[in-house]
Amino acid sequence: MTASDPQRILIADDEPLARERLARLVDRLDGYRVCGESGDGHATLRAVAELEPDILLLDIRMPGMDGMEVAEKLSALTHPPAIIFCTAYDHYAINAFEVQAAAYLLKPVRREALADALGRAGRINRVQLQALQVRSEASEDQLAVRTHRGTELIELAAILYCEADQKCVTIHHSQGETVTDFTLKELEQAYPEQLLRIHRQTLVGVRHIQALLRDDDGHYRIRLRQQDTELPVSRRHATAVRQKLSPG
Repeated sequence: MTASDPQRILIADDEPLARERLARLVDRLDGYRVCGESGDGHATLRAVAELEPDILLLDIRMPGMDGMEVAEKLSALTHPPAIIFCTAYDHYAINAFEVQAAAYLLKPVRREALADALGRAGRINRVQLQALQVRSEASEDQLAVRTHRGTELIELAAILYCEADQKCVTIHHSQGETVTDFTLKELEQAYPEQLLRIHRQTLVGVRHIQALLRDDDGHYRIRLRQQDTELPVSRRHATAVRQKLSPG
């Protein structure tokens, strides 16, 4: 799939009218097209295998295998579709994010909410998509970044930290700096073992951390092994950072 191709969407819901309504909403949005529909869990798994959609609009309460079970099975795939739950019940939300759903929408789904969710789902999938597109060049230890020069391969082990500024993210690595339109959240979700969130605007390469420092006012900073760089740790992330870096 090229950058200009529309994202392929599979709609899974046991109610025909609900499927029709979602299909109409998708048709009104640029950059997406419905590639198929299914009415129960087992049919959804078959459709995913056959059609290979980019995004799955998935109901939760369906006969037989429900949407949560479908999501759990799909999570085992090498390249699963991004999942957006569309349901009339709000009490499944926590479970939805446990299976790494991109979004959770309540029926009746609004066009604006769907457009936002589809955009987020597409961005999350781009990390996987780019890795597939450059598989012949890149390994699991490399990040493929699209720049104005083409595809730039960055060794994950070389990433010192990633810093968000306005609408872009700058990846600081041992060879220099690379600007990407990936968000910090996308990078954090794709590489949770290599990149640690220390601030709303910062991820840090775990292997480059030299020390976690605390000043007299109780503020934490991360000191990197290279460049004598120190990065602030926000109060919100301080506990998680301490737990991640604590011995054992």
